[in-house]
Amino acid sequence: MTESVESAPLNAPPNIDHSGKIGNYAGQALHYPQLQGRRYENPWLTWTDHGFAAMMRFFWVAIKGMGIAAGLPLDKQELDITLPVVRPDFELHTNARPKVTWLGHATVLVQMDGIAVLTDPVFSERCSPFHWLGTKRYRPVPCSVADLPNIDAVAISHNHYDHLDIRSVLDLNRRFGKKLRWYVPAGTARWMRNRGCENVVEMSWWEEDRLPGTDVVFAFAPSQHWCRRGLFDYCKQLWGSWCIIGPRHRFFFPGDTGYCEGFREIGRVYGPFDGAAIPIGAYEPRWFMKYAHVNPEEAVRIHKDVGSRKSIGIHWGTFVLTTEPYLEPPIRLKESLKEAGLPEQDFQVVQHGGSVTL
Repeated sequence: MTESVESAPLNAPPNIDHSGKIGNYAGQALHYPQLQGRRYENPWLTWTDHGFAAMMRFFWVAIKGMGIAAGLPLDKQELDITLPVVRPDFELHTNARPKVTWLGHATVLVQMDGIAVLTDPVFSERCSPFHWLGTKRYRPVPCSVADLPNIDAVAISHNHYDHLDIRSVLDLNRRFGKKLRWYVPAGTARWMRNRGCENVVEMSWWEEDRLPGTDVVFAFAPSQHWCRRGLFDYCKQLWGSWCIIGPRHRFFFPGDTGYCEGFREIGRVYGPFDGAAIPIGAYEPRWFMKYAHVNPEEAVRIHKDVGSRKSIGIHWGTFVLTTEPYLEPPIRLKESLKEAGLPEQDFQVVQHGGSVTL
């Protein structure tokens, strides 16, 4: 039985105009981000802000050793067996059917309807403000920015260091320049332009933009998360999901998120989707992570809520960010699909650098 989620009060901006948009907005009751002063807040009753004591308790867990808690082996040969990394194949083989390639963590290359889109690109060794300190990837990136095919757009879900990496942004901008269109949440465009990116589109929930020269629309949609890159910018930038809607296919990318009723809204407005890349890792300890990161059971609920026909599991197997066993996410995903009565091929994991065709 599906667990019910209590409905949060709606807070739609007055006089919002959805005319001319491709989403099914007629008669929909939707949620919008709350802006209190200069800070965004989640509108969901499923959200809780952690206090100082909870943050210190979690930092103590991190200091004691997340890698040990997660059972991460020190032997590289063992990791090569348990989590192999393969060379990506970006060639489209079968009648231009959409192809999704996982490049580690939340970085995914989506090739559909004649375009290529990169999500939350992180090609660096660490997800940190420093190149010499901070969380280091334990599985190498499958390819470099130089190895990528032509990229038309990049979709950024939020500004955390494991999703918005300055070195990857600079490398991508150096290679593709203003031909590359950056889709970012509200409040993030200035940061991007300060790093030399010219073609930046900043959006809030339920806004849409058509990629120039194509019939593909990017729609920014809700999620349940938060933002911070420094000491004084807590939630001054927005976070959210991306719906990539082409003339023949649709793809969904929620970035980082806790479970909320927003995914049912996304399914009603933009679903169903041909494919999705949904996070399945970084969920323990649950008392701390449940508000910002879904576990595999909740990932399956998102898969069903948005009407994804075929999903892949992301946000695991790359960085040690939490304490669940490092190989547990795909095991629990398989168990969750069985409990939900869904076939395993509907929501699967791939090797780092591996692809699925939708």
